[in-house]
Amino acid sequence: MVAVDGGQLWAEERGSGEGPPLVLLHPGVGDSEIWDPVLDALASRRRVIRYDVRGYGRSPAPEGPYRQDADLAVLLDHFGVTRAVLVGNSMGGSTAIAYTLDHPEQVAALGLLVPGVAGYPEPDPPELAAQVEPLALAGDLDGLADLAMSWWGGAGTPPDTEARRLLRGVLKGWFTSYQHEQQLPSCFERLGELTLPCSLLLGELDQRVVVDRNEVIAARIPGCRLVRAGACDHFPTLRVPGAVVELVEELYLRLG
Repeated sequence: MVAVDGGQLWAEERGSGEGPPLVLLHPGVGDSEIWDPVLDALASRRRVIRYDVRGYGRSPAPEGPYRQDADLAVLLDHFGVTRAVLVGNSMGGSTAIAYTLDHPEQVAALGLLVPGVAGYPEPDPPELAAQVEPLALAGDLDGLADLAMSWWGGAGTPPDTEARRLLRGVLKGWFTSYQHEQQLPSCFERLGELTLPCSLLLGELDQRVVVDRNEVIAARIPGCRLVRAGACDHFPTLRVPGAVVELVEELYLRLG
């Protein structure tokens, strides 16, 4: 466990090799296990660190206010990492962007898998919140899992066991974290400041609002390489693991 301000994070270190370590930031639809399909391939050539944010996976629920980019700073310091390649999926991508903007000297390259970004001008569709609220009030986690899979699991084939298991496993974390997690600083208008090597993987079968958002994010980051994955939704490591590994390897090649 890694001690952070008022809490703890579960983290794992694998592999070794030349170049900056690779740090993996999971999405809100799963914990760090979501990296399992690509972990061996990535760790075969370099040092890799993955972790669970507060309230997800093996990290205890938060008991007070925290911010995910601040926790990432503590994690990197714990492992003695002064310069890293950050790869973040969805929520993890948003954290990676925020951290990179505030600590550009500590990030060598940035990989974004169907990312969000703090401060995006268009909010999530209101119908999603309208559908979530009655299920949340009723404590219907299975119903929430079904709803979330209908929104973000468009590339899966029912029963889509692994994606649903990962998502169902983090639902409690959504609620235990929500009341304590502080918002990241707005980053959307600062995307043009990201001048490091960057690649963004977009899932063509993701929600249309996510696809549109990803296209805008990629267009605003100078020199960002946009990868379109046709058979992918919000779970790229499950749907297109080979494309994820290729994206990471290409980032390291750009570092020289």
